[in-house]
Amino acid sequence: MPTFSALTTLPEEARAQALGAALETLEPAPEGVGVFEMEDGSGLWEVGAYFTQAPDEIALALMAAAHGAAGFAVSELPEIDWVAHVRRELSPVEAGRFFVYGSHDAERLPPGRIGLLIEAAMAFGTGHHGTTLGCLRALDRLAESGWQPERVIDVGCGTAVLAMAAAKLWPGTMLASDIDAVAVEVAQANVLANGLQGRVDCLEAAGFDHPTIAARAPFDLVFANILKGPLIDLAPAMARHTAPDGRAVLSGLLVTQAEGVLAAYAQAGFALERREDIGDWATLTLRRI
Repeated sequence: MPTFSALTTLPEEARAQALGAALETLEPAPEGVGVFEMEDGSGLWEVGAYFTQAPDEIALALMAAAHGAAGFAVSELPEIDWVAHVRRELSPVEAGRFFVYGSHDAERLPPGRIGLLIEAAMAFGTGHHGTTLGCLRALDRLAESGWQPERVIDVGCGTAVLAMAAAKLWPGTMLASDIDAVAVEVAQANVLANGLQGRVDCLEAAGFDHPTIAARAPFDLVFANILKGPLIDLAPAMARHTAPDGRAVLSGLLVTQAEGVLAAYAQAGFALERREDIGDWATLTLRRI
């Protein structure tokens, strides 16, 4: 079955979201619509739709003009076995003592390493991206120092790889939360695949807004691998939910965005303990003063 994509960009989130909503009304209807902030520092938002029938390009052009967007670029996508493609392309990731792999690479787990089985799915966090890799390295360094947190949460958990990594290191039950229901389902499946049921609780929540999270706070270690805007918005709540002398590991940031996030967290009562840049991405380890 052929698949078509239609992509455009525009400079404001509100207009991008409005265009994304308008795309849902098209005939033929798109199979999916996405609105994302571009990660190149341009400030642009990408709006995309995917169709199983050729879209009405005149309707798309009128819709783009009405919302002040660039014209849609429409392409027919080649038919690809995406599962086989991902398995070929995603090799295991090594981050300190951690070895993140798919089931097709299970035989490659080296002796003495901590294995994390993560299948590529509809959630972020396979370890290949510089942000997840940076968080795993930060976690490894904290463990190497001898630190042993009792209460850990991964906010915006995606695949729950960070919460599972913590559960492999320390006793207790870790929390993994995400605002997206699909990500929570993926996280729960990964917890089962890694034999960590009862050690990682997966919740659907926006930030810290959940009664289970409130009951377990304050946390000794908080992961938040999300985006610059949500991280800055989350800073006051992060301070309220992080124990004194606790740590927050933040990522999802471009290198050029790190100083802005650091300023927000300094104002909220955090001090920078370590920063690591991997390619275009920054990971911050902060201490709650």
